[in-house]
Amino acid sequence: MSHRTAIELYRDLLRLVAHVAPGLSPKSIALRSMIRTEFDKSRDLSPNNPSDQEKIEALKANAVRALSNYMLIQGGIQDKNKGGKLGAAMDSYHERNIDSITESNDNKEGGDGSIT
Repeated sequence: MSHRTAIELYRDLLRLVAHVAPGLSPKSIALRSMIRTEFDKSRDLSPNNPSDQEKIEALKANAVRALSNYMLIQGGIQDKNKGGKLGAAMDSYHERNIDSITESNDNKEGGDGSIT
């Protein structure tokens, strides 16, 4: 799957935090803490243990996915600002999801406002 080492991913995530929330803001501190906690959870995994290798690859894939999602969202925001289709498609997707959640919640409520 990913050929990046855990250290490289860790550093990439910390660089991303520096980009998203520069300095020592509460957001920055919380994001760094969350990243550190997630990496500490896997500290005891060994790449030499075959059963741990699958877990390590899954965790690395999650980290790569987080970086990719951020890049996609940022790309969509920048594209929308330039009148592009990606940002508009992301907005449309978001609105449809919100509408379906709202409809789902409305269907759960009974005529008297109680949940059935």
